[in-house]
Amino acid sequence: MLYYLFKFLEEQYQLPGAQLFEFLSFRSAMAIILSLGISTIYGKRIINYLRAKQIGESVRDLGLQGQTEKAGTPTMGGVIIIIATLIPVLLFAKLENIYVILLIVTTLWMGAIGFLDDYIKTFKKDKEGLKGIFKVIGQIGLGLIVGGTMYFHPQITTKEVVTETNPTENVIARAEVIDMGPEVKDTSTTIPFVKNNEFEYSKLISWINPELVNYAWIIFIPIVIFIVTAVSNGANLTDGIDGLAAGSSAIIVLTLGIFAWVSGNIIFSDYLNIMYIPRSGEMTIFITAFAGSLVGFLWYNTFPAQVFMGDTGSLTIGGIIAVLAIATRKELLIPLLCGIFLIENLSVVMQVGWFKFTKKKYGEGRRIFLMSPLHHHYQKKGRHESKIVVRFWIVGIFLAILTIVTLKVR
Repeated sequence: MLYYLFKFLEEQYQLPGAQLFEFLSFRSAMAIILSLGISTIYGKRIINYLRAKQIGESVRDLGLQGQTEKAGTPTMGGVIIIIATLIPVLLFAKLENIYVILLIVTTLWMGAIGFLDDYIKTFKKDKEGLKGIFKVIGQIGLGLIVGGTMYFHPQITTKEVVTETNPTENVIARAEVIDMGPEVKDTSTTIPFVKNNEFEYSKLISWINPELVNYAWIIFIPIVIFIVTAVSNGANLTDGIDGLAAGSSAIIVLTLGIFAWVSGNIIFSDYLNIMYIPRSGEMTIFITAFAGSLVGFLWYNTFPAQVFMGDTGSLTIGGIIAVLAIATRKELLIPLLCGIFLIENLSVVMQVGWFKFTKKKYGEGRRIFLMSPLHHHYQKKGRHESKIVVRFWIVGIFLAILTIVTLKVR
């Protein structure tokens, strides 16, 4: 909203400084500053309100060290992340941008599912919360919205960049960009570590009959649904000890911010030889606001946590990360970038699968890990949760660096 106000003031009255709001870098900086301020300053007030209303975590006894002390800690703190993200976005982003709209819808949609789950756990005293089938239906619903929008909306395109090379030492000026390529409506994505690394999903069906290219949505939308469901569940499972989900997610989101920035900039996308996605740069506003809210939330969520995000936060985080990866055409990098989420997911699948297999075969269930998800395995081994969290963050930073390296390594 401030973007439109200052644009009006600059056009009508030539107000000094109003032109700053035209710059993506300035609006991104303002978004992260404001989101940090909201999540840290007003976050404390929200925590006090949750405590006053006795909206506390009910902890199941899993035999973990320090677990009983967490009982009664305010939960549903994900509302801090949601509020601290949406306010800067509404103030500084171009609200007609389809990517921004898609991310706002994702935030509200997944936030509502998570809030309902936390509400049932807290107020209805049902530890199971919202039934799993309804969570999955909600995730599938979001996948349908995102997949359908990505496939059918006319403003979601890619564009070929035509350049003329100049002999100069200046990296930016080395190539004079001539924006002559038409915008293309396609379902292309990026395959990491591969030369000419763009892949078109329609090829998965067009090899049968070239005319089937018009029905690529049959392949594309189910893939989007799978990604949204998998990443949101991965974030949910990762939210098990203080600061793990918020810190890991902040690393992932900032990395996706780099991809959004360069993919939406015609010069940098040409120089790095990556897909140019018109209008995608505006997602940087949302990403910086989201990253700021996560870091601000960490102020109260690090050990010993003063608040838990609950499913209100974890499901929202996972949904946003999935949509960001899909929108920047980097969804095939998710197993690498979101490696923490992946190993947490896999540890549960392996544990449950092996237990059922051995129980059927030997009459007694056996376990691979002392406990799953994986972070609980290390807790059972006597590691302090702060040490586990920091080491997971280090692994997350390493994976983020590897992901960024894929921009040039092919």
